[in-house]
Amino acid sequence: MSLFQNIHFYTTVNHLKDLPPATGVEVAFAGRSNAGKSSAINTLTRRSRLAYVSKTPGRTQHINFFQLANGHFLVDLPGYGYAKVPHAIRQHWEQLLSTYLQTRAALYGMVLIMDIRHPLTQLDLQMLEWFSLTQKPIHILLTKSDKLSRARAMQTLKEVKHFLNEHYPQCSVQLFSSLLVSGVDEATDRLTSWFEASHKGNNETITN
Repeated sequence: MSLFQNIHFYTTVNHLKDLPPATGVEVAFAGRSNAGKSSAINTLTRRSRLAYVSKTPGRTQHINFFQLANGHFLVDLPGYGYAKVPHAIRQHWEQLLSTYLQTRAALYGMVLIMDIRHPLTQLDLQMLEWFSLTQKPIHILLTKSDKLSRARAMQTLKEVKHFLNEHYPQCSVQLFSSLLVSGVDEATDRLTSWFEASHKGNNETITN
């Protein structure tokens, strides 16, 4: 069975107190507004409207949980960095994001979405810093890779890898394009390995 077969919307929350019980392993998707996060989720799951794709950045304002057939979850986090969002709402999002990312025990890892034309922005680095404190794995999708020539995309990938190796060695990174449906197998393999590793870890914990 495909990892994403029968994936479905589970719940949406806007306050930490409303987070669902941790009944399965969670992998979060985060990214700057308009970096292609919702499109990446839809492309990976082969569902055209699973995650809402808006032409208006900042539209995703809640934490959305999608349950997999194996009982685990993909968690779509609010996009960050959209200047026109009112300050109070932006502060609420930041608190919601940072607290969830740093304290959620069921969270195994994070997929961080970056537009390949603008990788490693200040807010991306802030997100890396927030989450790196947990020592959990991070996988970066350099989305919209079709917007660059193959040579330039590979060069950007090389530069980002070099930066990560120096500063965030727990991170991995790849090229991704929703338009060309490229990078899907690599990303799926990464997520599958995370869920398998989490299952193994749980079994070891129970055994011990």
